[in-house]
Amino acid sequence: MSQKTVNKAVIPAAGFGTRMYPATKALKKELLPIIDRDGRAKPIILAIIEEAVSAGIQEIGIVVQQSDRDLFHDLFKSPPKAELRQKLSTENLEYTEYLQDLGDRITILTQTEQEGFGHAVFCTKDWVDNDPFLLLLGDHIYTSQTNISCAKQIVEIYQQVNTSVIGITVMNGNIIHKAGCVSGTWQTNNSILEISQIYEKPTLEYAREHLAVPGMKQDEFLGIFGMYLLESEIFDLLEDEINHNERHKGAG
Repeated sequence: MSQKTVNKAVIPAAGFGTRMYPATKALKKELLPIIDRDGRAKPIILAIIEEAVSAGIQEIGIVVQQSDRDLFHDLFKSPPKAELRQKLSTENLEYTEYLQDLGDRITILTQTEQEGFGHAVFCTKDWVDNDPFLLLLGDHIYTSQTNISCAKQIVEIYQQVNTSVIGITVMNGNIIHKAGCVSGTWQTNNSILEISQIYEKPTLEYAREHLAVPGMKQDEFLGIFGMYLLESEIFDLLEDEINHNERHKGAG
């Protein structure tokens, strides 16, 4: 079986950020500033894009609300105004050129109606075409415990197994109701799990009964990490759910 190259990443950024209100009344959650590991202040979404690029991704599609297109376009496609540019240090001028080059890889996609996460992903169908793609969340900051980025680990596993991959992490039972959870059977070296069930935001009681994985500690489960590498067939499944108006606890 030939190995597929992963060149595209999708980042949904079309939500309202209600859980971070009132900060998101002033600023989109994807644009909230962080101090990244390189010591530079940057909007969250820039750190996420750099995470994707670390895995060899060449094209990034950002899904936004129609009213936010100009905001994201200005960030990634427009150079600083002359007055600001004159005040930038040499280092920041070099970083500006880097941002412009990064912007050449970015396509701004629109979700015309805010119908949930799955619908936002579906809006990228034509842009993704038939390619496998990396899916990252627009409000997650990813940190690896190794010198290999989380995104690169996901890509490498995909190239090993040649099927869709979901990043997972160990999660305590007292917060499992906040995340998607999976169960299944461990494969090689307990590093790859063949998934048998995915359940969105389970109660602890449900997780104990249905989602326990052999070898895990009591009340420890495998939560979804918020990073996926998906085959294009996912769009057929999303289209079917959209046509039947199905939602999974708001995750449709």
